[in-house]
Amino acid sequence: MVVGVDEAGRGAWAGPVVAAAVVLPFLNRSYGINDSKLLTPRQRESILLKVYRLATDIGIGIVENNELDEMGVGQATYLAMRRAVSNLSIRPDFILVDGFRVGFSGAPSMGIIDGDQKSLSIAAASIVAKVARDRMMDEIDQLTPGYGLSVNKGYGTAFHQIKLRELGVSCWHRQSFKPVKQTVSATANLQLSQ
Repeated sequence: MVVGVDEAGRGAWAGPVVAAAVVLPFLNRSYGINDSKLLTPRQRESILLKVYRLATDIGIGIVENNELDEMGVGQATYLAMRRAVSNLSIRPDFILVDGFRVGFSGAPSMGIIDGDQKSLSIAAASIVAKVARDRMMDEIDQLTPGYGLSVNKGYGTAFHQIKLRELGVSCWHRQSFKPVKQTVSATANLQLSQ
């Protein structure tokens, strides 16, 4: 049982890091499964349904923004991946990870640079993680309107930066990230000067 693991949201200014672990049977074709970054949102949603039909097992791991602020983005990413693997119902024999090697208890692992373009199971994990996180960001946008989180998904766009300055920092923002930290500092300095 080989599992592919990938994450979404590592570089965003807001929201969680989400990882997915996917076990696929041997497939004689790709079924359109590809690196999530190379697919449109509509294609990802369509292929996600295929992944859920084809997969032997799927696990998802989430690390919220406040946890990430405490441990740093690197450790938060590793933790999300470990949680995804631990949420599988089967025990994998080997774990393939997009980009870098992560230590997992119970199974050896290997990091593959551009793994989401070289391994169907990692590509499937990239789709599951991306769609899951995008859906979460859509919900967060409804709870905290104004930042455009359903459009920018919490990443550092010019619009997001303007809205941070106008609205301040929400409870969903990663306060350890420099642009968010600068907004917190600027707001504190403004309050002190008043």
